[in-house]
Amino acid sequence: MKKFAKMSLVAAVAVAGFTSAASAKPLEEAIKNVDVSGSVVYRYNDYQNDNKTPADAKNTTRAQNNYKIGLTLKAKVNDDVTAVTRFVVANPDSGFAGLYTGVNSDQNVDVTLSNVYFSYSGLANTTVNVGKQGLTTPWTVAVDSDGNEQTGTGILALTNVGPVTLAAAYFNQTNLDKSGDLKTVLNGLTGAGGNVGTNDIWTAAIMGNIGPVALDGWYLDMADMFDTFTLGAKANFDLDAVKLGFDVRYTSLDRDNVDTDNELWKIIFTAKMGIFDAKLGYAGTDKEGGIVALDNDAVTAYQTWNMNPNAKADADMFNASLGVQALPSLHISANYSDMDYKDGTDDMNENELYAQFVYKMSKNFGGYIRYGSYDKKNDTTGVKDIDGTRGRLQVEYTF
Repeated sequence: MKKFAKMSLVAAVAVAGFTSAASAKPLEEAIKNVDVSGSVVYRYNDYQNDNKTPADAKNTTRAQNNYKIGLTLKAKVNDDVTAVTRFVVANPDSGFAGLYTGVNSDQNVDVTLSNVYFSYSGLANTTVNVGKQGLTTPWTVAVDSDGNEQTGTGILALTNVGPVTLAAAYFNQTNLDKSGDLKTVLNGLTGAGGNVGTNDIWTAAIMGNIGPVALDGWYLDMADMFDTFTLGAKANFDLDAVKLGFDVRYTSLDRDNVDTDNELWKIIFTAKMGIFDAKLGYAGTDKEGGIVALDNDAVTAYQTWNMNPNAKADADMFNASLGVQALPSLHISANYSDMDYKDGTDDMNENELYAQFVYKMSKNFGGYIRYGSYDKKNDTTGVKDIDGTRGRLQVEYTF
C-alpha cells in the first residue's frame, strides 16, 4: 500500500473527515498514518446471439461499457485500533456500473461508502472487526475489483491457536437483498414484501495446514432461511520439472422448513511445466438442487466465463484449459467448458469455448482480451436459448 499523500485532493478531503472537527489538526498530520489501496477497472463486453427468435430478439446484440473504482483507506487510530473505510464508484450492489451502448447515453456514477469499521488487534494473535464490512465467508465475496460485493454490519473475530486459525462472525443486517446472484430467489423465499437483508447471519470456521495441504471447515446460518457447511482442501507441490496442485471442496445447504438438500462438490487439478500450464476441473450438484453460494464468484461455487453450476439441479460440469507463457508479459490460453443439468423436467446443456490473452504491462497495470462462443440449449425441446459469440476487453490498474 502507498501513503495517502499520493491520492487526489478530493480523496484526501474525504479521509480528513475521520478526524474530529474540534481537534482541528493540520491535514498533513491528520493523514500521516493513513494508507490507501484500490483499483480502477474498465471492461467492454460485446455479446452476439445468432438465435433471433422473438423471445430472444432483445438479446441479439449486447454491447456494454463497464466501470468500477474501489478505494480502501486504513487510518491508524492508536497502537491497537485501525479505522477502515472502503468507497466504491459502482452500482448499488458494488458491482460494475454498466451502460449498454445501444440503449444508454454516457452517464455519471455515484460514489458510495461500502465499508466503515474498526479493527482491534490488542489481544495476542487476535483481530476483531466491528462495523460495516465485507462478508468474509466462502459463500460470499467481500471485496472484488471487477464484480459485486456482499457486505454486512456486525462483528468478525479471528484468532490463531498454534497452527490453527479460528473464526466467528455475527451480522444483524446485510446487502444480500441487493447484491449476489441469488438475491431475487432469497427475497422471494422471505415472503411477499420480504427483505432478506434484514435476516441475521452467524458463521464459524476452523482453518489450518497439514504439511503442504491447507484445510478449512465453515458453518453458516441465516435466520429463517437456511444453514450450510463447507469443507475444503488445497495444496501445491513443486516436483522440480513439474508443479502440481489440487483444490477440492464439498458444500451442503439445507433450507429451513423445506425438505430439500442442496449439494455441490468440485475438484480442480492444475499443472505447470516450463512455459506451459493446464487446468482440469469438475463440479457436480445434487438432483434436488445446487444452491450452495450467495454469489457465483464465491469459493463454494465454480465460475467460468459464462457458466456456473450454482443453483442448478443434477448438474455435471467439466472445465479445461491449456496455456502458454508466450512472453514474460503475455499469457495465452484456450478454455472449454460443458455442463448438463435439469431445469424442472427439461434437460439443459451449456458449453463455451474461448481464447484468452492476458497482458501484464507492469506490476500494477494490465488486462486481458477474450473471444469465443457460448451456447445454451434445451435438449428436451431442441430449442437453443443462446447461440452466439462473445468478446471482452478488460483493463485494470491497482495501487
